[in-house]
Amino acid sequence: QVQLVESGGGLVQAGGSLRLSCAASGRTFSRYAMGWFRQAPGKEREFVAALSWTGLNTYYADSVKGRFTISRDNAKNIVYLQINSLKPEDTAVYYCAADLGGSGKQPEYAYEYWGQGTQVTVSS
Repeated sequence: QVQLVESGGGLVQAGGSLRLSCAASGRTFSRYAMGWFRQAPGKEREFVAALSWTGLNTYYADSVKGRFTISRDNAKNIVYLQINSLKPEDTAVYYCAADLGGSGKQPEYAYEYWGQGTQVTVSS
């Protein structure tokens, strides 16, 4: 069982930066692929970024490439999402998710555990 708690969201002006954190419980955090997803009002949840359980492979949605960076600290059981050059269209609830042994390329339905989300609002 893994519990995920996101933090770091907030209200920021366009062009600004945020670092989202996802703290995970459990001793086997290092064996989980971690992903970030987001859901904007009135839209379906969408993939943002993922990191394989090895930490060697990262994947990003085209809309965030070059602006978002996913990373993990296995010693602290935390996965981060650094968000730079924020745009109003990045406004959404951001969720982290975990998949045991995942490559990072797995589909959304493969993720076994999800956090409650953290709100990111970008003003223009």
